[in-house]
Amino acid sequence: MRIVMLGAPGSGKGTQAQRLQKDHGVLQVSTGDLLRRAVADKTPLGLKAKAVMDAGDLVSDEIVLGLIKERIARPDAEAGFALDGYPRNSTQAQDLERVLAGLGQKVDAAVLMDVDFDLLMKRLTGRRTCSATGAVLNIYFSPPQELEACRKAGGELVQRADDNEATIRNRLQVYERQTAPLIDHYRKQGLLKTVDANDEVDAVYRRLIQTLGL
Repeated sequence: MRIVMLGAPGSGKGTQAQRLQKDHGVLQVSTGDLLRRAVADKTPLGLKAKAVMDAGDLVSDEIVLGLIKERIARPDAEAGFALDGYPRNSTQAQDLERVLAGLGQKVDAAVLMDVDFDLLMKRLTGRRTCSATGAVLNIYFSPPQELEACRKAGGELVQRADDNEATIRNRLQVYERQTAPLIDHYRKQGLLKTVDANDEVDAVYRRLIQTLGL
């Protein structure tokens, strides 16, 4: 099964894609991971991407799509894949369809991880990293004993600079503007499947599996 994972930052699409890979062999294809690995390995596309980033520019869709094409053409993607982080708009979706058609493939489902805006804000603005252990916690959702363990280890709960409320709110609003046409694109094709992702990870995963018929 070839899946496009859709959802706002904090919706859990990456986490759920990892579960699909572990349990069903559906390869998680994270564009961010692909880009970092290509740059580190100094592949031809990685060198192109590094030159662009070093110049302070955004990596082009062409490079990102090239990385995806290389990855999904490998044998371990034969059982399917879950794209995490691409496409982000309807133009990219059309480019993806063109590349897949060239490989004799197509998108089977676009899964929208649907989460309430207020919950997303808490998931993202509540993120903290323990300065002593490196553990990633959430001041709203992590068990009190985990928060206390950080303090007992002599650590502090540190918030990333870009996890402040104003920045997060802007990111979510940008996501909504860019992604609304993409959601409509897949809905018109009859590929859109919506999963209520407001609960804890295991409950959401059960819904996802049921929705995909796995």
